Amino acid sequence: MPALSLDHWNVYCKDLKATVRFYERYVGLKDGDRPPFNFPGAWLYAGEKPILHLVSETGRKDHGSGAIDHVAINCENIRGTIDQLKKDKMPFEVRKVPARPLQQVFVHDPDGVMIELNFWHEADVPEIDKSDALPGAKAKKKPASAKKLVGAK
Repeated sequence: MPALSLDHWNVYCKDLKATVRFYERYVGLKDGDRPPFNFPGAWLYAGEKPILHLVSETGRKDHGSGAIDHVAINCENIRGTIDQLKKDKMPFEVRKVPARPLQQVFVHDPDGVMIELNFWHEADVPEIDKSDALPGAKAKKKPASAKKLVGAK
């Protein structure tokens, strides 16, 4: 029985509204139709496919293993993405994958989940980080102003 593709990933979030806004603003997903479950949440779509399921963590005591490092999403328009992140003062970093026409933007959602935005075959941007730090390490810290922006309407 071969796997065909990844269907979706699920995130338990502390602030559902802020998390929906983050993924809409910085990843380009759209809040859409969700079955009428008996718990709060949202389904976020890439085109016609709900690839991210959010569940409000209100009152939840158990958590997953935390072993997953990041989620990667193919995107387009690296320049526009970086410009929006800079405008909002959101921490991020850009990496160039060796021997591939691929640049990656790393950013963390309001619950600390690292998101890797992949941009294939786009012109190199000057923000590429050439340090030896692991990808995403520099983008981890969120200034208070960025937290407020994501949480604001």
